[in-house]
Amino acid sequence: MPFVNVKTSVKVDEAKKTVIEELITKSITILPGKSESHLMCAVEDNVSMMFHGDKAPTAFVEVKILGKSTREAYENLTARICDIMKEEIGVSPEYCYVKFEEITNWGYNGFLF
Repeated sequence: MPFVNVKTSVKVDEAKKTVIEELITKSITILPGKSESHLMCAVEDNVSMMFHGDKAPTAFVEVKILGKSTREAYENLTARICDIMKEEIGVSPEYCYVKFEEITNWGYNGFLF
């Protein structure tokens, strides 16, 4: 039940948003036990953001998962997300934060996991 929300200062067209969503969806399997089948992903572009005191292309990526994972898996997914941001929309890894949140209660389809 992962949810990944990408916020970026970069203006991103719909085709590129789809590419980013697909790449992140495939990358979620870096986290043990997580799969593409229940991943929800969103890309919010053109968000006013300042980082390091300037308006360079910036991204903030939130990854929320049901349960826990390992530090190593989080590090590997962080590297992959930073690569995607750089390759697809030109955000340098130095301007990309990735936040992980482990959720204990997650509702879906009228019930709680």
